[in-house]
Amino acid sequence: MSTAKRRVFNREVKLSAVRRLMAGESATRVAQELQIGSNYLSKWWANYRRYGPAGLRPAHRPRKTERLEPLVKADELARSQRVKELERKIGQQQVELDFFQKALRQVGQARRPSDGPGVKTSMLSSRR
Repeated sequence: MSTAKRRVFNREVKLSAVRRLMAGESATRVAQELQIGSNYLSKWWANYRRYGPAGLRPAHRPRKTERLEPLVKADELARSQRVKELERKIGQQQVELDFFQKALRQVGQARRPSDGPGVKTSMLSSRR
């Protein structure tokens, strides 16, 4: 018979872990910091997606008598936040791309043009 006590996590700890996963943090890292198996995180994440914060009840505590309905809105909210974050990143990358394209055009215009085809450039060829 085992004498080791089972660790019990309250709803706030579980919710914090799920939010870290939603923010894109590594499940392995979160599990290591909480010193739990990744299977616990998977269960918490599945319960959160299905029932929202109400699905993250403490261990050994019976569910309320009313049936918890899956919360589609919570999952949609998480997705919309992720989409907004990705759209922001795309916008930032577009600004950077425009900057570098403009800089490249300016560098190309600043170079001394040759006098025409077949005219030697100011640099010697590496071939002899």
